Amino acid sequence: MSDERATVAVIGAGIVGVATAIWLARDGHDVTLVDRIAPGEATSHGNGGVLASCAVVPVTVPGLPAKAPRMLLDRQSPLFLRWSYLPRLLPWLAKYLSHCTEAETRRIAAALLPVIGDSLEQHQALARGTGAERWLRESDYLYVYRDRAAFEADGFAWSLRRAAGFRWDLLEDTELHDYEPLIGPENRFAVRLPHHGVIGDPGRYVKDLAAHFESLGGRILRADVRGFRFEDGRLTALESDTGAIGCDRAVLAAGVWSKDLGRQLGIDVPMESERGYHLELEAPSAYPCAPLMMTAGKFVATPLEGRIRLAGIVEFGGLTAGPSAAPFKVLETQARRAMPTLRWETVTRWMGHRPAPADSIPVIGPSPRHGDVLMAFGHHHVGLTGGPRTARIVADLVAGRTPNIDMAPYSPGRFAV
Repeated sequence: MSDERATVAVIGAGIVGVATAIWLARDGHDVTLVDRIAPGEATSHGNGGVLASCAVVPVTVPGLPAKAPRMLLDRQSPLFLRWSYLPRLLPWLAKYLSHCTEAETRRIAAALLPVIGDSLEQHQALARGTGAERWLRESDYLYVYRDRAAFEADGFAWSLRRAAGFRWDLLEDTELHDYEPLIGPENRFAVRLPHHGVIGDPGRYVKDLAAHFESLGGRILRADVRGFRFEDGRLTALESDTGAIGCDRAVLAAGVWSKDLGRQLGIDVPMESERGYHLELEAPSAYPCAPLMMTAGKFVATPLEGRIRLAGIVEFGGLTAGPSAAPFKVLETQARRAMPTLRWETVTRWMGHRPAPADSIPVIGPSPRHGDVLMAFGHHHVGLTGGPRTARIVADLVAGRTPNIDMAPYSPGRFAV
């Protein structure tokens, strides 16, 4: 890469792609943002709305393989599987569960920290002076437990967060309920982490960032990218359903939809859609004072603009099937149980696709076969949290600057074919 002005096409208009387009445009490049739908209308629309810097602990912790079968059979569990999809899921699932060791969990946590650990500052730098800034605010983040024993049973995860530099307060009984009256009496213990953040309307946030990108001279194009055109080994264009899109650099930031395009670039990422569900409780009787991670139900309740978003259910069932009814029912049941005094007027429902690589580490860096194309996808649960930092890394690579972190853990080359 060089520091000369490049003509860059960014594929994918979620938070990662939009943030990347902004930092590239701020560097003076000629940038086109390409997606088949408008900015902020897919996964970035439906995320939990939390800048969860502390979310360095992957799902694949030790003990998960023993717990998962029981969870799948429990009707109130946050884990769902479309059984007809299981044969297709099994190869990925075997790789995924192979990371459920202490050594792998530590390795993954160490890799996630540089991408998400300073999320609030990264979002502030991205949104400062733009129309998106109004949606961003600093907040605490609470992990709510039934009691101290439940917290202590989660000690390994908290030891990883402490090793990563996070600090917190412990709230118990009266102190907890004075801080957050919405929490019902069956939950008597919480961990309060300061210096996190909330995006008051994630979809609008990404759209307002996209408008800022256009104000910098960037172009947004609605098209379905089908492939890449190379001449003498150099990228010259994207191939799309609307025709060729000229460029000499490209960034693949299309979330779970990056997998097929990645194969054309020499990588085969073991990645599945982790189908995520949310409920939005419109016009609630009260709002949480900060995002609440309800550990018993494995969902987060986030105060957004005019509503509370409940998010966190996991379902494996591929990209094409529509939403299932059961995850929505579980979310509502768990919310009523956790916040028994809460009332609301209406409910809206959403299901989307989190990009889940088998090793839970984002794919960031140049294609091993075509260095003119960079990868920036696979953020699993932390796309909103890690999007702006990822974008700055990609902008550095395009400009020929050396990122100030070790890029080896994120290398697309780990999936080279």
